[in-house]
Amino acid sequence: MKKLHLFDSVKKEKILFEPILNNDVKVYVCGPTVYDDAHLGHARSAIAFDLLHRVLKANNYNVTMTKNFTDIDDKIIKKMKETKQTLEEITQYYINSYKSDMNKLNILENTLEPKATQNLDIMIEMIEDLQKKDIAYIISDGVYFDTSKDNDYGNISHRASDENSQARVETNSEKRNSKDFALWKFQKDANEISYPASFGRGRPGWHIECSAMIDKHLAYKNEKFAIDIHGGGADLIFPHHENEAAQTRCSSNQHLAKYWMHNGFVNIDGEKMSKSLGNSFFLKDILKSYFGEAVRYYLLSAHYRADFNFNEEDLIVSKKRLDKLYRVKKRVYGIGKSSVNKQFKENLLDALNDDLNTSKAISIVDEMVSNANDTLDKEPKNKAFKKELVANFEFIEEVLGVASNDAFKYFQFGISKEQINKIEELILKRVEAKKNKDFEQADKIRDELSSFNISIMDTSNGVVWEKV
Repeated sequence: MKKLHLFDSVKKEKILFEPILNNDVKVYVCGPTVYDDAHLGHARSAIAFDLLHRVLKANNYNVTMTKNFTDIDDKIIKKMKETKQTLEEITQYYINSYKSDMNKLNILENTLEPKATQNLDIMIEMIEDLQKKDIAYIISDGVYFDTSKDNDYGNISHRASDENSQARVETNSEKRNSKDFALWKFQKDANEISYPASFGRGRPGWHIECSAMIDKHLAYKNEKFAIDIHGGGADLIFPHHENEAAQTRCSSNQHLAKYWMHNGFVNIDGEKMSKSLGNSFFLKDILKSYFGEAVRYYLLSAHYRADFNFNEEDLIVSKKRLDKLYRVKKRVYGIGKSSVNKQFKENLLDALNDDLNTSKAISIVDEMVSNANDTLDKEPKNKAFKKELVANFEFIEEVLGVASNDAFKYFQFGISKEQINKIEELILKRVEAKKNKDFEQADKIRDELSSFNISIMDTSNGVVWEKV
């Protein structure tokens, strides 16, 4: 089996993955700012790093997966003013909404999910430390980081000298250098939410929270690197990840991460997804029309580093590929499992160990599905093969996060609860009719179900049904 290789965004090359310490892997992924519903960009990043999580586990690493929630920010403050709700009401609502959406995409549970507001102590300590070193300084609107004091500033993004790349860095004429950024923003008025600190009431800047939470919850204190892998969307490389790395270098004398990974953008019909363009596709809306696994499978179809052009036609094509997989899974319904096919497992993991090559991995799954259908057609009573297939499906779910659902319930998506209750009521009546040897009534009920485009199948585990 091939060893895991990952593309490092800083070195700009694919390199062999080797943990900092033993078999443990510490991963930190920048999570959402919780002031609105999750969109396709959030889904893309979540799926990309969930895939990394799964592949690391399949390689027998002990993974600590951490994703933060930014629950104090200008956008949240704006939402508070608009809605008259408290910060906690707004942020907890959107955290719950985000988690619900992620669950539908079959995202594994994170090990840690720190919130910014619950880690203010370590942020304030880090800022105080930087102040003592004269790397942090105070001006009228807050505390700033002096980038000229960090000789390695710019090494993460390789963009720090590009004037165009400075657009997202705060502008203030009082700053020592144009590239300096806010560590702490002072309270603007008495009604604005703020927190006490030795340098003045206010709230943390965006960048400090990640450096501080990594230091508090994850960092190896006596190693060259604080954590193994830091990830996020490509839009975070500069200034966010650049500034995080600078803060950690100057505070703890460590490099923040041994490996940096970034997923590509999502475009909708060729346009980069952004709210300013009015094409920010909320995930909750698409999940009303499509099963979460179908959305996941579609987003996995392109390499995580590539920009993704989302359109519904391609989603439908991708769903049909997933349908084929579930149709084979139906053919082995109720069968126990044996061991996964050794060659299939090795081929699939080799593809994913090559910087999470999902295109190749999915093509391997497609080939297995095709071969499985051929074998099942030729040898319908081959129980050993069927048991192996069941194990193969379990491995697909383990590493790709798809094929985890009941094969019949998968095809029931989109049917209302009222319709499901009606269908299951008719099925029970048919079971009762068959028990009473009233086969004419049983056939009538089957015909009635067929008129609703419902197909039923009698199995050793009971009656199963699907929409056709």
